[in-house]
Amino acid sequence: MKKLNFIKIGSRRIGPNFRPLVIFELGINHNGSLKLAKKIVDDAIKAGAEIIKHQTHIPEDEMSLEAKKIVPINANKNIFNLIEECSLNEKEERELKRYIEKKGAIFLSTPFSRKAVDRLVKFKVKGFKIGSGECNNYPLVDYIASFRKPIIISTGMNDVNSIRKAIKILDKRKVQYAILHTTNLYPTMYSEVRLNALIELKKIFPNTVIGLSDHTGDNYTSYAAVAMGASIIEKHFIDNSSRKGPDVSASVNTKQMIELIKGVSSIYKAIPGGIKPIPRERKTANFAFASVVANEDLEKGTILNKNNIWVRRPGNGDFIAERYYSLIGKKLKFKVKKNTQIKKFHIN
Repeated sequence: MKKLNFIKIGSRRIGPNFRPLVIFELGINHNGSLKLAKKIVDDAIKAGAEIIKHQTHIPEDEMSLEAKKIVPINANKNIFNLIEECSLNEKEERELKRYIEKKGAIFLSTPFSRKAVDRLVKFKVKGFKIGSGECNNYPLVDYIASFRKPIIISTGMNDVNSIRKAIKILDKRKVQYAILHTTNLYPTMYSEVRLNALIELKKIFPNTVIGLSDHTGDNYTSYAAVAMGASIIEKHFIDNSSRKGPDVSASVNTKQMIELIKGVSSIYKAIPGGIKPIPRERKTANFAFASVVANEDLEKGTILNKNNIWVRRPGNGDFIAERYYSLIGKKLKFKVKKNTQIKKFHIN
């Protein structure tokens, strides 16, 4: 399948030729409460959310019993019980999807098991998100890709070889996809973000949409990522930073999200172009540049030299400063008053 330089989820086109997409990661910040989930969605919509992403957890299909012995570094209970407490059941998640779409945003979710995938397929989702932990879960990656919906895949904790294997599956299944660089620490310190990975991903996977799943507690690295070519920024979102939860410390609030959307849009507008003047600079150049002038009263027949001519503002003369040396040795046909511009007719 020929790679496109954009993907499309619902009506939203995502890629380097489009305004960067900010994904609001609701995740498990609702702590298993549909009511709280809706409250967070309300604030996300106010902040300008286009896509709100959930996490579809069905613990018994997602984890073995051994998971009850594993405690995440950002929690104080085992991962099985934590996810169990923070999950929405099928009825609740369907209602969450309906609510998000009613508000005008796109519902996206990360499935963590086959049953979770099946649930989302039943919901007729417009695409899938694959989390970093599932990037090297190739059987699940293949199962998700088999439904031929657009995919955004995160790559935290994975090296280039394991990412290549996942992308090979997506290519084989002929699905549209985007790749997000990620660091799976909540929160992530600046020194752990490794923004240079965005450049590396663009080289390894040319013509692929690249982005950043940012787990720092503010927007600085997201701004930098857009300047480096990221088309997607994914941020955990919480309506109130004082709430409790395993991902809250890595989440930004409504005010920060409003600033993020404004910031990435502004940075995106500032990227195109190169080292050449733009038309609106002409008026500035007229007074900022310099023109060649007579350094003293010059009579007809005078031979121009470095002592009797110089360069001074404005730059609206016939000979701008860069042509100064070309006039040395020229003979005047007319006299020129001191500190006035040398004109073409003076020497032609």
